[in-house]
Amino acid sequence: REGSCGEGRGRRKGGGPNTMGIDLDKGGKIAKTCRTAPRSEDPYLLLLVKLYRFLARRTDSKFNSVVLKRLFMSRSNAMPISVSNIAKNMEGKDGKVAVIVGKVLDDERLLDVPKLTVCALKFADSARVRIEKAGGECITFDQLALRSPLGQNTVLLRGRKHAREVYKHFWGVAKKGHVKPYVRSKGRKFERARGRRASRGYKKSI
Repeated sequence: REGSCGEGRGRRKGGGPNTMGIDLDKGGKIAKTCRTAPRSEDPYLLLLVKLYRFLARRTDSKFNSVVLKRLFMSRSNAMPISVSNIAKNMEGKDGKVAVIVGKVLDDERLLDVPKLTVCALKFADSARVRIEKAGGECITFDQLALRSPLGQNTVLLRGRKHAREVYKHFWGVAKKGHVKPYVRSKGRKFERARGRRASRGYKKSI
């Protein structure tokens, strides 16, 4: 009988006899997950994306491509960085611009802020005051594009991504053997290893 013996099984709806199916083993159903535009509707950010999309397309500079990709990032991936961290990374790099696609925060533990030229999306008020008081400069990305359209004399920095407390609970990210458990409470009866050692109530003899 025509169509017997499983002929045409698994065929996509509307396809002919020679229609190819999706090869699931090769990742045919997995779409690209990287962003191609920011989720934010901030008009200033969208103008910067437009600017750096042009620079990345019309120049061979990898700097512009990296900045464009970082402009798309979520806030949890574009972590802030402190003034002290910038100062540490800019030692011996006089005349260069520190570039951060994120926010710059103040650090009260740093007593003396060196003279820095910093380009960032946002600055904490106290961080801006301290940088400018030290004779430094806080510039925006459109000013940077005029000064260094190819990223010349720049140092691209970013904050520590795994600084958030939630990463202490993730196996493979937290220090080996120190993955923090999620517990109901921090009381006497919870996650205190009672019975394992004498300092925790009692030690059970085997």
